[in-house]
Amino acid sequence: MAQLVVPREGARRFELWSVLGWVTILLMGLTMFGVFIYAPTDSYQGIAQRLFYIHAPSAWLAYLAVFVVFVASLLYLFRRSRFWDRVALSSAELGVVFTTLALVTGSLWGRQVWGAWWVWDARLTTTLILWLIYVGYLMLRLSLGESPRAPRYAAIVGIIGFIDVPIIHQSVVWWRTLHPEPIVVNPGQSPALPPAMLLVLVVSLLAFTALYCWLLQARCRLEAERDRIAQLRRLLPGGTDA
Repeated sequence: MAQLVVPREGARRFELWSVLGWVTILLMGLTMFGVFIYAPTDSYQGIAQRLFYIHAPSAWLAYLAVFVVFVASLLYLFRRSRFWDRVALSSAELGVVFTTLALVTGSLWGRQVWGAWWVWDARLTTTLILWLIYVGYLMLRLSLGESPRAPRYAAIVGIIGFIDVPIIHQSVVWWRTLHPEPIVVNPGQSPALPPAMLLVLVVSLLAFTALYCWLLQARCRLEAERDRIAQLRRLLPGGTDA
């Protein structure tokens, strides 16, 4: 009986993907325990402060995803490798997801603390601009379809869009804003969080980072399979990309 043989390299990649998935599940479980049971309730903000453990990692992943788009776009323009284009596209999609999550959790938190769902604060406004840039990135890819210009034009947008990230990060320093200044990564100062809260935040950051890596790998695998299907269609008699 014929047996399906999985290439060794493919088996290693699948094993890494599976291990990363289990690590993500474990870290997410620890995060949920920390957020709802272990971490103390803030004496001023109350239970609404627990959104911090979702909001901060989401904002961090928005930065990370956009940075990956920036690097992958540069590498694509230099090497014209479809691999880097897949990485940029996949990370851009995840960047939109996590930026959306950061905006939504920030609005929910702000409603409890500031009394408003949204204010045109410098940090919020620049984050919204970042979201619009990368939604535009995806819309550009969609509008150009399979055109060979699509990866090149998208790479340019991905590189230019990254300029907004340092502006977002420094907005609370450059302008007077309602958004608090950094309380964890603040040069020259120790983290302004109790040890229990800081521990939960660190675990949450690790969990969300693992989730991003797992989703990025899965999304890149999906894009690679789409490329293989398109290639097979072209090899068929009378085949097209349609």
